[in-house]
Amino acid sequence: METRTEGVDLVGDDVAINLARASLFAAVVGAFAYVSFPFPLSPAPVTLQVLGVFLAGIFLGPVWGGVALLLYLAAGALGAPIFSGGSAGLGSLLAEPTLGYLWAYPIAAMVVGGIVHRGTTLRDRQEIGLPTLVGAMVAGTVVIYTFGVLAMAAVLALTLPEAFLQGAVVFLPAEAAKIVAAVGIVRSDAIAAT
Repeated sequence: METRTEGVDLVGDDVAINLARASLFAAVVGAFAYVSFPFPLSPAPVTLQVLGVFLAGIFLGPVWGGVALLLYLAAGALGAPIFSGGSAGLGSLLAEPTLGYLWAYPIAAMVVGGIVHRGTTLRDRQEIGLPTLVGAMVAGTVVIYTFGVLAMAAVLALTLPEAFLQGAVVFLPAEAAKIVAAVGIVRSDAIAAT
């Protein structure tokens, strides 16, 4: 009697690879959350999470970059201590002054990826011009700070100008540094790929 076994692929290789990459970027953003320090002019801390959001959109594109940040939010909501300063749980996503920033991350990664890759198909990073790269990250920053400021105003009962000052303006130099760092990482990766 002959027994035959055949493998069954539940998901294609491309999906499995992209899911692994998305999981890796979710972990990177979680690790970047530990680079966090209080900022005296704001109730929100300074972290490197936004750099991870930029890189997810650039390296994974709009679809898988967004998935990476949804995985990040899901892991944090389920209790993994991967939000700023090692916080976790649904409370961080529902009642903290920083909830708007967190909810904006998947959308920002999608915006960055969509602008950089001009759609959902990944382009060769060597073909991406500096203005496109910087413009995409500026657009992502606008998304993050729009959500962040609105949520901060609601949670802390601040006026919109107060929330804008405490939740966006004071962080602009740090965001500029993250954009510069992301450009350096992307350009060094593009050079290494040649």
